[in-house]
Amino acid sequence: MTTTLEPTAQLQLDPAAQDLLFREARTANKFTEEPVTDEQVRAIYELVKFAPTSMNQQPLRVVLVRTDQARARLVEHLSDGNKAKTAAAPLVAILAADVNFHEELPKVFPHFPGAKTMFEADAAAREQVARFNALLQVGYFILGVRAAGLAAGPMTGFDAAAIDRDFFPDGEHRTLAVVNIGRPATEGAWFDRLPRLDFDEVVTTV
Repeated sequence: MTTTLEPTAQLQLDPAAQDLLFREARTANKFTEEPVTDEQVRAIYELVKFAPTSMNQQPLRVVLVRTDQARARLVEHLSDGNKAKTAAAPLVAILAADVNFHEELPKVFPHFPGAKTMFEADAAAREQVARFNALLQVGYFILGVRAAGLAAGPMTGFDAAAIDRDFFPDGEHRTLAVVNIGRPATEGAWFDRLPRLDFDEVVTTV
């Protein structure tokens, strides 16, 4: 007789880690006042830098918004529903795609000397590639925040062009997400968990 294991038992990852990263992890809207240190952020990056990207491009760039002045500038570019929680979060990160990622290809993809040249002529195609691969890295960044025992509040409700002008005046970056980071508050951190689609609603076999 064949025994069918529960989905959780099919995974190599410890159940407690599965809960930390996925099942019990939530998008946080309210945080404690406990600071998020540079050491914590470095540890997060040293983990998530191994996310897969095409040709090892790694186009994600992260700006940590720590000063009051920079926080006030950023908040002005957010939609109204995101302003108060971002103003109060222990740390805020702007996640952006570097559209000139190809300048780093000689370092990160050294076995293909022509990689940089491939992307030089078509800026529009390069931006599309940068956005796609940086968004992959954004997902891993959120998991890395959770792996540090923190909560992430990723947002896309903002004026991206305004943030680009304000924080990336060189014109080489495209803002993808703004992420509030910290320890979730004891009360008011979460909305109710919304439904998820079932396996059979998502997965088909051909």
